[in-house]
Amino acid sequence: MTAHVPVPSPTPVLTIPESAPFTAEQRSWLSGYFSALLSPDALGATPISGGDAAAFGAPAGPELAENDAAPWHDPSIVLPERMDMAKERPLAPRLMAAMAQQDCGQCGYNCADYANALFLKTEERLNLCAPGGKETARALKALALEIGGGSEAADADPATVVEAPLGPRGYCRENPVPATFLSRRRLNGEASEKETWHVEIDLTGSDVAYVVGDSLGVFPTNATLVVDAVIAQLGARPERVIGARTLRDHLLYDYALGAAPDALFTLFSQVTGGEARRKARALAAGEDPDGDAAHLDVLGALHKFASARPDAEAFLEALDPLQPRLYSISSSPKADIGRVTLTVDTVRYAINRRQRLGVASTFFAERIEAGSPLKIYVQKAHGFALPADPATPVIMCGPGTGIAPFRAFLRDRHVAAAPGRNWLFFGHQRQASDFFYEDELTAMRDEAFLTHLTLAWSRDGAGKVYVQDRMREVGPELWSWLKDGAHFYICGDAKRMAKDVETALVDVAKAEGGLSADDAVAFIAGLKKAGRYQADVY
Repeated sequence: MTAHVPVPSPTPVLTIPESAPFTAEQRSWLSGYFSALLSPDALGATPISGGDAAAFGAPAGPELAENDAAPWHDPSIVLPERMDMAKERPLAPRLMAAMAQQDCGQCGYNCADYANALFLKTEERLNLCAPGGKETARALKALALEIGGGSEAADADPATVVEAPLGPRGYCRENPVPATFLSRRRLNGEASEKETWHVEIDLTGSDVAYVVGDSLGVFPTNATLVVDAVIAQLGARPERVIGARTLRDHLLYDYALGAAPDALFTLFSQVTGGEARRKARALAAGEDPDGDAAHLDVLGALHKFASARPDAEAFLEALDPLQPRLYSISSSPKADIGRVTLTVDTVRYAINRRQRLGVASTFFAERIEAGSPLKIYVQKAHGFALPADPATPVIMCGPGTGIAPFRAFLRDRHVAAAPGRNWLFFGHQRQASDFFYEDELTAMRDEAFLTHLTLAWSRDGAGKVYVQDRMREVGPELWSWLKDGAHFYICGDAKRMAKDVETALVDVAKAEGGLSADDAVAFIAGLKKAGRYQADVY
């Protein structure tokens, strides 16, 4: 018997009309999904197991990535372990496993949606996962070879800039709007080891709106001292015009000078010889011949390969574009009309006696002047928002700059006279110098709007005390709030603090709820699935 082999027909391209009851993001997703679903490549694929496709009521088709089916969706799990966990899964979930698992929104998606967009070819850029950095970009490049049997995106270097279609003005990284920097005010006392700023930005004329829980994308500039050092080491003329800008302006505004990209080492391997060429090739392949790869920024790479003097234009082509930075918004549109505020930790540290600078944090701390313009966009939150019912109690855990969205939550509920109870866990190093927004928070507590203000200071006593320790101390009441329907929120460090806080919550469920270890873990998982446990981590 001769098998009938169907002749492939052209892949239909479907476009969801603007009149359909979906957001622009959902229309784009659906268009890509159905186009891929009806393509010959999708025939016989395993069915979708849930997630966004299920939310749209999509029929069976290729298996896409989704949080509920991703045991690797944990930012504390390192990339090799995540990839091993997903190795037997279809392509889209494996793409998701390569992401940093923070759902931070810096790429314009959450982790699962970014993976699905790459799989469905509605997104071609492989280098958007900022927290994943070079590790994620390399993993995505390898996996992209499987998309469409070897697409142009797979053949391109992760640093290649792919022009993306413009999204809504002011609501995506590709289409920012102008705003005005107003002021900065240091939040730490003189004795603090930290440098944290309250930053205010005027939105007048920007035509963007936000709600609490959203983030603000900001386009910073590089530090002039770093730019000038790079140009000097390159041996180039800063005033040389390349395209529409001088070399110096390109390096100030257009290109990232952080972690040296693989393409830069590839370029060095082409203009050097001998041992230097071997080492450059090894670094471009993700190897670490001298044990210093983790610390090589662009200037450091130029120092390491001092004999390499590539042409300035080729040098620019080997760099990654300067990416916007996302910050949790610390203001409320109801309380702070026409402006938005951020809470920014300044990053400065030394490696091999050379100072390194956080690009956006030092931009806000020292480089931008009051009244100066800047480009911004609002990144709508992915599953991080106040409860729909203002009477719902909320528990917020935000040490350090993690206080930002919860200051916004409290200001929002305060202006709206929301009847729900509020409980804030805040911690830092020292109460005398690191109690951010102390006057505001204690005033809210004194008027009984902030039901509980639970504080933890890691350097004030003989032993270090953290917010998770305070949670265990007040376990009975914390459990009572959860049983009463409270929503739990956490904001801050993804790799340690968030995991420690979740472990403390599991311990409270065991100790106060009488649950077994497995049942306590399942209880927290149930809170997450119901939207009662929400995280904004980075």
